[in-house]
Amino acid sequence: MGEPKANRHEGLLKNAILIAGPTASGKSALALRFAHERDGVIINADSMQVYDGLRLLTARPDDVDLNAADHRLYGHGPPEHAYSTAEWLRDVEGVVLKGRAPIFVGGTGLYFTSLTEGLSSMPAIPSEIRAHWRGRAQAEGAASLHAVLSERDPETAARLRNTDGQRIVRALEVLEASERSILHWQQQRETPLVDLASARAIVIEPERQALAERIARRFDLMMEQGALAEAESLLSRKLDPLLPIMKAIGLRELGAYLDGEFSIDEAISRAKTATRQYAKRQMTWFRNQFGPEWQRVPMG
Repeated sequence: MGEPKANRHEGLLKNAILIAGPTASGKSALALRFAHERDGVIINADSMQVYDGLRLLTARPDDVDLNAADHRLYGHGPPEHAYSTAEWLRDVEGVVLKGRAPIFVGGTGLYFTSLTEGLSSMPAIPSEIRAHWRGRAQAEGAASLHAVLSERDPETAARLRNTDGQRIVRALEVLEASERSILHWQQQRETPLVDLASARAIVIEPERQALAERIARRFDLMMEQGALAEAESLLSRKLDPLLPIMKAIGLRELGAYLDGEFSIDEAISRAKTATRQYAKRQMTWFRNQFGPEWQRVPMG
């Protein structure tokens, strides 16, 4: 059923700049400062900002910031595609420019660990297996498939929430395609692209109340700039609800308003709450997963 492939990276990228942190913590502004100081190229490390279709709700850099420095891998993925970490890493290799300082900035922890620790090798998934499990997820729901996974791969199931349909489906696909747990494949790592020892690695750790206030102000600005119309446009495409883009914070809440489930004020309040909860999960992840090589700094 396939063995892990050989390392494909021939060398490590030295002296990279890594800027991680929760949403709305000021990562982009810090990246711009480094770009100007070091003639750097800013490379997106946020799994939602890779997609076209939701510039406002995913808080992609605006035109002013894009024109102020060289930005790569923002808004280049079609919403109907489930863009993987492996694809992102391959795209990174294509945009790292010789003689220019690479500045990775974002809030997706897995992107950073794939850069600095190597990406787990995964088996190819036949289209019929992928279609089978995604069809069952739509018909039966995530909780039902989590029960299936608990029977077949209890160790993996114990690590996943029973509402995390995307990861549950992925675990079942890998298990059926390879007859091995996804945990086995996650332990098979390739050589990392970035040399963490020589990197400037920064993780922003904001004070919670200050971050909550910034999140609220930013979402209000999103609404002023047209986030509702943006959400309505994407939802009108009737995309597969399991696609990653459909998990963009604010999309579900604004969609519920458009469906008449509650008022616009309630939708905005719920979206702000969801954003705060997401930021809390990000901060917990960074605290638990990033080691002493990472410099902890307050929010700017």
